[in-house]
Amino acid sequence: MSEPAKPTNPYTRKNPFQAEMIRHDRLTKEGSEKDTRHFVLSLTGSGLTYTPGDSLGVFARNSPQLVDELLGILGFSPDAPMKDPRGQPTTLRQTLLQDFTVNRANRKVMGGLSQCIGQGEQRNRLMEILDNADLLSSYVDSRDYVDILKEFDEARFESPELFIAQLSPVVPRLYSIASSLQAHPNEVHLCVSIVRYETHGRSKSGLCTGFLADHADMFLKNIPVYVQESRTFRLPKDSSAPIIMCGPGTGIAPFRAFLEQRVLEGAPGKNWLIFGEQHLATDFLYGEEFLALQKQGRLHRFDTAFSRDQEHKVYVQHRMLENAKELWAWLQNGAYFYVCGDAKRMAKDVHQALITIAQKEGGLSPEAAGEYVNTTLMKTEKRYLRDVY
Repeated sequence: MSEPAKPTNPYTRKNPFQAEMIRHDRLTKEGSEKDTRHFVLSLTGSGLTYTPGDSLGVFARNSPQLVDELLGILGFSPDAPMKDPRGQPTTLRQTLLQDFTVNRANRKVMGGLSQCIGQGEQRNRLMEILDNADLLSSYVDSRDYVDILKEFDEARFESPELFIAQLSPVVPRLYSIASSLQAHPNEVHLCVSIVRYETHGRSKSGLCTGFLADHADMFLKNIPVYVQESRTFRLPKDSSAPIIMCGPGTGIAPFRAFLEQRVLEGAPGKNWLIFGEQHLATDFLYGEEFLALQKQGRLHRFDTAFSRDQEHKVYVQHRMLENAKELWAWLQNGAYFYVCGDAKRMAKDVHQALITIAQKEGGLSPEAAGEYVNTTLMKTEKRYLRDVY
């Protein structure tokens, strides 16, 4: 007998659901160098479902203050009639708020500016940037359109449409879901680090993190979302299999979901969590929840690496190496190993730590250890799973 077909989610990237934010907490405490938040969105009435390991796609809106500043420089009426990318009638301000990315510039606008500036010093400067690919990249990388239009203030776009044609559409940001749907019916939880920085004398924020932290209204159904299903980042089908979860920073998100699900199902498999952040006092994300699970015997091992609480920095890979013998024993006992978070450095360091452990504890040569981690664990047995970004 074949399995019943899984119901398809009625809302998709092309047709997102308008979710409502019903909770917004700061996870990091005063004095932290980071600003990490916990957001709860209501999915009531959507029919949307998700499984731990899935991600939520969120379409952000731009900061109203930034859009108004941009309109002031351009000199166009906010109410100028426009067609949005879907061909629907709207206004210039509305389409700038929700359809296009304005907090980061793209290269295209520099070419567009060259059509709007007459001969002179500003045009010469612009052409100098355009003629050097590296210079062009570094120039647009740290600027938004306000920065650029202030610097090239001789530029005059003839119409709102000509300016809009230079912009890139808003694309959704994917966040690992930090909750089990069965534990929180009709809700989806997110763990998000808010991006804030200053360049060229102006304070800026990430498009989606700034939207969620500063501009998303509470209790209004106006946050466009959809579920992005994961094909591979899943709990073991056999709930008696042990799991090792390595999630520093906001990489903790899917492991909160994993633990909620395993507890709810009464999974007999052991759970080991390795979490890292900067300071115990200010950055222990969901610390009370995890300590409670440990006390209840639901979290069998819990290791933390607070990198800046001692002179030398301690990261999650150091905790793995310190506990190499036990970690290797878990792997030999069929444990699944998961890692979530920063792909550039952390995931590479964790990967190397696994190879080192295979050498040290498994008595394997460097080549055989690499083969065990890269091929046996990852591809053949599919017990080493990554959600890195």
